[in-house]
Parts: sequence; structure tokens; C-alpha cells
Amino acid sequence: MNSSATTPQPPTPHPPCRPAPAPHGPTAPRLLAAWYATGRSATLADHLERHGPSPVERVLTGGGSTSLVAAVEAAGLTGRGGAGFPTARKLSAVARRHGRAVVVVNAMESEPASGKDRFLLAVAPHLVLDGAVLAAAAVGGDTVHVCLPRDRSIRHEQLGAAVEERRRARLDPVRLCLHALPHAYVSSESTALVRWLNGGPARPGGGPPRSHERGVARRPTLVHNAETLAHLALVARYGSDWFRQAGTPDEPGTTLVTVSGAVAAPGVREVALGTPLTTVLDRCGGPTEPLAAVLLGGFAGAWLPAADLGTPFTRGDLAPLGAAPGAGVLVALARSACGLTETARMLAYLAAHSAGQCGPCRLGLPAVAEDFAALAAGRADADLTARLRRRTALLPDRGACRHPDGAARLAASALRAFRDDVERHLDGDACPAARQAPRVPVPPAAPPETWR
Repeated sequence: MNSSATTPQPPTPHPPCRPAPAPHGPTAPRLLAAWYATGRSATLADHLERHGPSPVERVLTGGGSTSLVAAVEAAGLTGRGGAGFPTARKLSAVARRHGRAVVVVNAMESEPASGKDRFLLAVAPHLVLDGAVLAAAAVGGDTVHVCLPRDRSIRHEQLGAAVEERRRARLDPVRLCLHALPHAYVSSESTALVRWLNGGPARPGGGPPRSHERGVARRPTLVHNAETLAHLALVARYGSDWFRQAGTPDEPGTTLVTVSGAVAAPGVREVALGTPLTTVLDRCGGPTEPLAAVLLGGFAGAWLPAADLGTPFTRGDLAPLGAAPGAGVLVALARSACGLTETARMLAYLAAHSAGQCGPCRLGLPAVAEDFAALAAGRADADLTARLRRRTALLPDRGACRHPDGAARLAASALRAFRDDVERHLDGDACPAARQAPRVPVPPAAPPETWR
């Protein structure tokens, strides 16, 4: 898996760090530049040769923390973990609190269809760690906690080696700690990470206080996705104007997208925000057969009919269609597959992987999953679609976290995108594709063995 971009001439380095030149332009790789150039994971020496020393000392002295937050705000960087919240606002909210802050790197990537954070940590671990250390300097933090799922031992070993490289080089003024957490779908939610680091289960926590007010060890806590922090490290080095050379005026920068399904070369690609969905698929070799739809954002995302593939990959352009970039997932579904069957399998997984802490997760999600399974099998009763629409409308904004909202969004989008198939299945005539082998990989629909 690598970036499919070309490498034009680099910009003038952003002072006063004097880093190695970085690629620029709307199609150039940024996060994956070193990987694209060498085809191997970057050691600390490789990282410093390409990007130069971290500007952390500048951030720690002379009002640099304020200037870094201002640079991130001017860059327009938003979170790449799913919600798309402005990064500078999260930094400012933590920096304004009293007491030493904590930074948490969310590298859980519990979305089954996503592989971008795993790939980024494998090929450019020091870019992520740089961003975490810089964020800690900006908010007055002294500790960085990096959260990984415990069933990815190889990734834990690789990142542990990167942390040890930095320790031997005495590179960072803050403490870096790695943690291996239970791997459940909702364990990547920010409050679940804070709850686990405080000795509790890796389940989302609802209600106040919020993490930026009182999080890990009751200290102000900044939680950011791994990719977001890697972008922050680049903004700190090259500046906001450089960051805005890619993307759109409203949604600048590049983003990592995990492309899978009916494409010739699935994998992780770095694309400029605003790139049409069809162009993203073309960079993965194009569809291998005619498409019925694409899944945007992952299992908590939305299906879009193939007719919408000209839509730019931005939050603003996708919102009117009921979709969002989410976790940077794009799954191409062939016309020969059954979208209702694939959706039923995803909903069963989401129901099994809920935290089970509130009514929408304990009762609503299983009911929606069961109804969708009946629809996919062609054994629906006359009231099923009305019942599904009613239940999916009731799920959002009622849970302790946003897990029910994502499941409802997936189910509702499937009823829209596969409308013709719904009519056929309601007539008791499940399409032939419903009996074929699954096309979208879905983990077993079994509850996590442990939350601690």
C-alpha cells in the first residue's frame, strides 16, 4: 500500500526549523511522502533527514504554544478520526484549563473497514509522535498516552521501538507511554480511552465532566486521532499556507482514505480533500466491475448510489447526501452484490459490539439488526419497512455515545440506496446475490471478551 501521487518541487522550508524540503501541491503525498520515496518504514534518522528537527523547543519558549495553536487554526486542520472537529478549538479548550494537561493519541482504529492509522503508524511513526509531543507542548502537557488495540502486537512492538529510539536520542521533553486496550468497536471513542486510562472499562462515558475539563487522572486531557496529530506536526514545520496548498478553501489539506471492495488495487491512499470519489477509485486502479454503490465513512457511515460518485470528498459536499468522510473509508460495492445482505451483516456486528449501557444499544440496535436480517433474507412482514424507518429515526441522540447514531445512519442509507432491492425483498424474492459469498469483510458478530 502506498501513495499514488507524484512529487513536484518542494516549498521553501518554514523558518526557523529549516527542515528538509517537503513535497507540495494538490496531489503530492505529505504524510506518506517518505514511504512513497523509499518504500520502507521511516526510522528516526530517516524522519529527521526528511523533515528536520521538531520545532518543540520553539513551541515551549517565547509564546510558541500560542503561535502553534494560531497556525493550526489558520491551516483549517480538522480531526481525521471521524467527527471532523476543528483541531485548534480542541487545543485551545485544553490549554485554557488550569493544571498540567495530558495528551492521548487515539490509534485504536476500531472501524473494521479502516486501515489508515495502522498504515501511518507503520510507515511514519515519528510523524505521529512528533505531533503528539507538539500538542503536549502547546497545551502545557507533560505526558502522552498512546492507545493501541491489544490484538495488534506487531504494531505495538513497532511503535515501542520508535519510542525507544526517541528516548535514547533524548528527543522529547514529555513522557511517552504506550497502552494496549481491549479491541471493541466503541473502545476507540475518546471517553472510552479516558475511562480505561483511569482504571475503568474501555466503554464510552456519557455526561460531564468533559475530557478537556477533567480527563485522565482528573487533569485536562486532549484526545486526538493519530492522523490528525501527524498533520499537526507538518503544520508546525511548514506553516498554514503550505497546508492550504492542498484541499479546498473550506476544507484544506490532504487525508488518508482506506479503499476496498470492487477495485483493482485496494489500499490506503493520501488524497487532497475535494477530490471526486470517482478519482479516488481511479487511483486504486478503478472499479473491477460496474458498481451499485459505495460505502462512505465505514460501518457507521452511509451508502451512496453509484450515480453520486462525482461528489467531491469533503464534509460539505457529502452532507446533503446524508454522508460524511467519517473515518476515511470508501468501500466499492459491485452491482452483482446484495447491498441489503452486506448491510445486515454490518448491523449485526454493530449490535454485538455496543457497550450495552443504554436503551438504544441494549434494545434498539438488536431490533434494527434483526429486522434488517429478515429483509435481507426475503422474509419480511408487511410492516417491516415502516418499523425500520421508525426505529432508525428514534435511535440518534439518545445513547450515552454516538454508536446508535452510526448504526441508524447505515440502515437508513441502505433503504435509500438499495430502494429497488428493498421492494424485491419485501415481495419475498431475495435477489440471487443475497445467496452469494459476502463481499465486505465483517468481523464475527460476537461481544468483546473483556472491556478491561
